[in-house]
Amino acid sequence: MAKKIYDSMAMKRALTRMTYEIIEKNKGINNLVLIGIKTRGIYLAKRIAARLKQLEGATVPVGELDISLYRDDLHVAGSEEPVVKSSQLAFDITDKHVILVDDVLFTGRTIRAALDALMDQGRPKKINLAVLVDRGHRELPIRADFVGKNIPTSLDEQIAVYVEEIDGKDGIDLKNLTE
Repeated sequence: MAKKIYDSMAMKRALTRMTYEIIEKNKGINNLVLIGIKTRGIYLAKRIAARLKQLEGATVPVGELDISLYRDDLHVAGSEEPVVKSSQLAFDITDKHVILVDDVLFTGRTIRAALDALMDQGRPKKINLAVLVDRGHRELPIRADFVGKNIPTSLDEQIAVYVEEIDGKDGIDLKNLTE
């Protein structure tokens, strides 16, 4: 059975708070780009960009990053290679301040893969990480700079993030995998 952690309003407030933190930490939005990790990170990045435009009056570029080829846990000997979707960066990230956006931070392996993928696209001046949920259980020394909600979990639990664009609703649920 799933337990609702955040409804759509709580999720909107968390993204707004993260947006203010991004502005404050960066002293504005100069030289800033947002890159969402497929799939839900893209929609969260677009929402943050829309809020940045409302608050700062300027458009921040948003790119999409597919990390399938960079995942160390998706390549199994004898299996098919992962399906690669396109990474859409219509801008150069060299010397830019990149905010990498994802929905859930867990072991850190997705972010490690995203950093590798980013470096193949250019050499950013700085990279920060924004995640809607940090659930702990890191396997790599990676931490988020901007966090919507820290939700300590057990390994028997799973975080489900829903976004309107894909799921028809916004919210965050905690699911127990043993039930």
